[in-house]
Amino acid sequence: MKNSIFIAATGQNIGKTTICLGILAGLKKRFSSVGFIKPVGQQHVTTPDGAIADKDVVLFKEHFHLTSNYSTMSPVLCPQGFTRDYLDEKINEQELLSKISSSFHDIANTHDYVLAEGTGHVGVGSIFHLNNARVAQALNLDVVLIATGGLGSAIDELSLNIEMLKHHGVKVRGVIVNKVMEDKREMIAHYFPKALARWDIPLLGLIPYLPYLSLPMMQDFEGLFKTKLLSGYSNRLRHFKEIRLIAGSLESYVSELKPHQLIITPACREEIIVATLEEHLQSKEDMGFGMILTGQTPPRQEIVECIKATDIPILYAPLCSFDIMKKITSFTAKIGNDDLPKIEKAIDLVEGHIDFTALIR
Repeated sequence: MKNSIFIAATGQNIGKTTICLGILAGLKKRFSSVGFIKPVGQQHVTTPDGAIADKDVVLFKEHFHLTSNYSTMSPVLCPQGFTRDYLDEKINEQELLSKISSSFHDIANTHDYVLAEGTGHVGVGSIFHLNNARVAQALNLDVVLIATGGLGSAIDELSLNIEMLKHHGVKVRGVIVNKVMEDKREMIAHYFPKALARWDIPLLGLIPYLPYLSLPMMQDFEGLFKTKLLSGYSNRLRHFKEIRLIAGSLESYVSELKPHQLIITPACREEIIVATLEEHLQSKEDMGFGMILTGQTPPRQEIVECIKATDIPILYAPLCSFDIMKKITSFTAKIGNDDLPKIEKAIDLVEGHIDFTALIR
């Protein structure tokens, strides 16, 4: 369909939503009105007006002040048990497809351009016959694929996704390579178009790797460990330059204490907790600390009261420090609608590295 595009990725955690932020921002500078839809959503949240919608829909609607309602922008959601209900024939495939089509055309009829965001790689949703390729085919949309910043492995993943799109008769408008390391940028810029030539697909952009966009916040850790902050709620969006697991002496800890550290220590190490609180209170500047207290024994109430007297974001999770670190290192932070600095940084980064002329041609 004219003046619309479908964005899909070659895998999970590729940065599709980050790319979509930059694309939509760029489209808004080129068209008087731009709509957004996520036809099939997985991770959903409760909206400010009490509705249920995909989390990315909430992010885009609130940040860009989009006019379509949540149910139209997020027509199909897949909560827990959805696939089993489909296989038990409790959910009708054609009704879902009709809902997606109706929602898309409602948005297309009231906007000059529509950006559709897929879910994961092209094959996601195949179990209920609504993968990204099938949805793009039903809406008659070209697809832009997002790949990661390598060469061989990126082309391998692209080939699988491109073949599935070809099977459904879907055209690939172009490829955007995300998370490109600076020392490989020149090489990828030279060889990637050569690799894409076999499919006659253009390279639309190379997005530099920016570690900041992957940094989790204390708010993310609340969800990861299913707990609540003991203190510092106003600093729940704080990011950290360094994560430090404490296993040594108090003297060693204090000597290496730096600003913007996330400190992980057993709740029974009260001397570490007190030293951190004192350093924070005595400093003339905000040290930017955060703490995760670990272990099966929670902090004593007297320590909790001291913690609550500060604005350091601190939480307690009843796991050992090793398991906490393992969960954090395998966790992929997503951009939330309340993380304005990260949203703006993502838009600035992406928008300046995409060939919009080729994208919307």
